[in-house]
Amino acid sequence: MKSYMKKIAAVVAVAGVALSTAACSNSGTKATVASYKGGKITQEQYYDEMKKSQAGKSTLANMIINRALEQQYGKYVSQKKVDKQYNNYKKQYGSQFSAVLQQNGMTASSFKQNIKTNLLSEQALKHIKKVTKKQEQQAWKSYQPKVTVQHILVAKKSTAQSIIKQLKDGKSFKVLAKKYSLDTATKNKAGKLPSFDSTDTTLDSSFKTAAFKLKTGEVTSTPVKSQSGYHVIKMISHPAKGKFADHKKAIDDQIYASMAQDQATMKDVIATVLKKADVSIKDSDLKDVLSSYISTGATK
Repeated sequence: MKSYMKKIAAVVAVAGVALSTAACSNSGTKATVASYKGGKITQEQYYDEMKKSQAGKSTLANMIINRALEQQYGKYVSQKKVDKQYNNYKKQYGSQFSAVLQQNGMTASSFKQNIKTNLLSEQALKHIKKVTKKQEQQAWKSYQPKVTVQHILVAKKSTAQSIIKQLKDGKSFKVLAKKYSLDTATKNKAGKLPSFDSTDTTLDSSFKTAAFKLKTGEVTSTPVKSQSGYHVIKMISHPAKGKFADHKKAIDDQIYASMAQDQATMKDVIATVLKKADVSIKDSDLKDVLSSYISTGATK
């Protein structure tokens, strides 16, 4: 969850705000926000303080960016897409989901807003920045097609070495996975993982590197260390690389994913979105809220 939220922050530096300032109320700026013995705080007073603070300015910038993205690219991001991604994370974290949200200072609603902002930003990126042939050629050099593997995850290197020896002696991978593996999601499935290619971002890079070196039927000769522990990997299916045209979409998606992690690229994308939105800042005290993206002179 944390890594996902960092991704959102990288895509849009001020993503995920679902707040509004009190000045938007129809009840007038003298309406009371809070009262106490001997006095009160009006919406006007609250607004004056908010616009002086960095938090208040960031809130306004977030609102403008989110609404500009929604206006320009909302038709490409349905609520169904947002809910699907949200439910994937909810399923992934299970009973810990609510606690993880709370630890990150988020509610289900604000997390969904972050997801939507991220999806909108991805659409903006794909419409504004086009993948070049040079980028595709570079990515193709290191591209690996989807492979299918089995693995056994253990805590100690010595245990992994023992498993490799037992496999060489003819023991069943399925039996050993069920007996030793710490990966509860795969141990009862002979250690089989969903197919993945080099664009995958969920697996440890050392795991992928070791897997891609194996031919169909081969097992790693030494334990593969990752952040989770030590792995023994068996290649079930390692197809030939094939033609570029067969993998173009996956490669382009990989390039866009890399671009989305580049703050300078995404700042340029958001700047383009804001210029197209023709934003007009009416309050002179807030004229610089978008200065991180576009020059002050670009807002009216």
